[in-house]
Amino acid sequence: MEKKPLRIDETYVALDDASGARPLPVTPEFWNALMSGRLGEMSRMISFSAFDGAWTTWEKHPAGEEVVLLLEGEVELRLDEQGGTESRVRLDAPGSYVLVPRDTWHTARAVRPSRMLFVTPGRGTQHRPV
Repeated sequence: MEKKPLRIDETYVALDDASGARPLPVTPEFWNALMSGRLGEMSRMISFSAFDGAWTTWEKHPAGEEVVLLLEGEVELRLDEQGGTESRVRLDAPGSYVLVPRDTWHTARAVRPSRMLFVTPGRGTQHRPV
C-alpha cells in the first residue's frame, strides 16, 4: 500500500515524551479542541502559520522553549522578557529561527506576507490580548 504525504498546513504533528508522533488534522474546530484537551496528551506540537499582519494576542509557554522558524517572508517577534524589558527579533531569511525562552510572553508582526513553522510546548499555554 502506498502512503500519501501529509501537508503541514493541513495536518499538524503531536509529539509525545516517548518519541512518538501522530498527525493532527487541522479542522475548523482544531484550536477549540486543542485548548479543551480533546486532542489528547502531547509534549510538543509542530504547526504552521501563514499571515500578513500582526497577531492579535500575546502567548507564553510555561512548559518549555518554543522554536519559531521562518519559511518565507519577514517577521518581527516581540518578546516581553523577565523584568519588563521588551526584545525584538527580526527573522528575514528563510530558515532563520528563534528560541523563545520558557514562560516568555511573545507576539509577532509580518513585515511581509510570511509562512512559519512552530515547535511548541503546549501544556499550560496562555494568551492575552495585544
